[in-house]
Amino acid sequence: MERISPIATAENESIWGATVELPRSRRINSDLDCDVCVVGGGISGLTSAYLLAKEGQRVVLLDDGPLASGMTHVTTAHLSNVIDDRFVNMLSWHGESNTRLATESHASAIDFIERVSRELHVDCDFERLDAYLFAAPDHNDVDLHDEFDAALLAGVDVEWESRAPLTLHDTGPCLRFPRQARFHPFKYLDGMVRSFKRAGGKVFTNTHADKVTGGERAAVEIGEHRVQANAVIVATNSPINDMFALHTKQAPYMTYVVALRIPRGSIEDALYWDTLDAYHYVRLQPLDHSHDLLIVGGEDHKSGQATDTEERHQRLIDWASKRFPIGVVEFTWGGQCMETIDGLAFIGRNPLDADNVYVATGDSGMGITHGTIAGMLLSDLILGRENPWETLYSPSRKTLRAVSEFAKENLNVANQYLDWITPGEVKSTDEIEPGEGAILRRGMTKVAVCRDDDGKLTEVSAVCPHLGCIVHWNGAERSWDCPCHGSRFHADGEVINGPANINLAPSSKE
Repeated sequence: MERISPIATAENESIWGATVELPRSRRINSDLDCDVCVVGGGISGLTSAYLLAKEGQRVVLLDDGPLASGMTHVTTAHLSNVIDDRFVNMLSWHGESNTRLATESHASAIDFIERVSRELHVDCDFERLDAYLFAAPDHNDVDLHDEFDAALLAGVDVEWESRAPLTLHDTGPCLRFPRQARFHPFKYLDGMVRSFKRAGGKVFTNTHADKVTGGERAAVEIGEHRVQANAVIVATNSPINDMFALHTKQAPYMTYVVALRIPRGSIEDALYWDTLDAYHYVRLQPLDHSHDLLIVGGEDHKSGQATDTEERHQRLIDWASKRFPIGVVEFTWGGQCMETIDGLAFIGRNPLDADNVYVATGDSGMGITHGTIAGMLLSDLILGRENPWETLYSPSRKTLRAVSEFAKENLNVANQYLDWITPGEVKSTDEIEPGEGAILRRGMTKVAVCRDDDGKLTEVSAVCPHLGCIVHWNGAERSWDCPCHGSRFHADGEVINGPANINLAPSSKE
């Protein structure tokens, strides 16, 4: 088979934003007062805002870009109650009762999406389907047997199959999980945003929240303007209002995706996962009357800690070509997952903050269902209603059985500060080719230098403004990524993703 390259056939853009434009809004231009201010317009923030507005709350939603332009824009939108970190681990970390509760919460999130899409009359390509977990090459079936037994203890409907329904690849024995789902997240959110606005909700985009404070009246500061509220939800993927409390309990991982055109009906519409670490995850998305898109993800690595990012999309294509009937690469993209030490998101009152500041973070590879859970849980907490998931997802929880994961991730962070004493990656900007970036030592500090395709150089400080780690170049995304807590910046230093909430500083010209 001819080797397919992503370079000439696809831009770094997801199918969701390329096929649906969410409603536009203006930047905030005055002070406002409301019941709840939501910072972040992805799945977590929008679901929270939608539910609160339905209950008659005066809700203001802010996003520093277009709606859903962060991690919701780069999801692959697998809807599953099959926990990403595997049931064997979940039982070890949380015990049987809490693992069942977690599984039930994700199933409830899928039911919620199905119900809301029906109530709002949104055709978002929602489809119930099977999911298949199969062993990767050189992996034996022991792990699958253990996972089967653990899934039964977690209360999940699971069955053994002789193989997954793939004609080009014999997976061998696999697990089948019925009643999972997939959808088009932007079609769904388009309906949700319009319903939110009809209920009186206000949306402001290109509106950067500089500071969040709690107290008797919480406040969000945006330049010279301020939004005051009875409660604030920070739903920015990685919290921008927290220095340490949550960032020591989760770690950032980059993941990569390719979407390839295939003939309609050439493979069964299902979710497919293998057992690699990092594993591959596959689904279909309807494209036109005769074709689907095969969406393949994987090749994960710790953010800012890989030097071969440009190769990740090609590896996904090569892997898929041995298992699926693939064609033209239509889209390639990447995103960042926040992996918690115990596999569950942090949703609730922000630790070490006032009681009226809430947070949602730690998607752990299940961003759409965790984000939907966040909306359901946070709206209940703010409205004073009991919710059975409150303790399970509490950001203040201490999962003692996951202490080894906590130690491993924080040792990794500590090691990143050694970058301060190492030489630069290049000695001169002359060594940086068009489309590339590198770290250059300049006296006692380091600068981040990149050259665009036209040969123009851009220099900024290499020091992350969150906690002072040295950023690294991500060639696939053309971004500067912090290897400590996952802050990400455009090539010119503009902040993309927290916890940093300001841009990389101008470079030193010593």
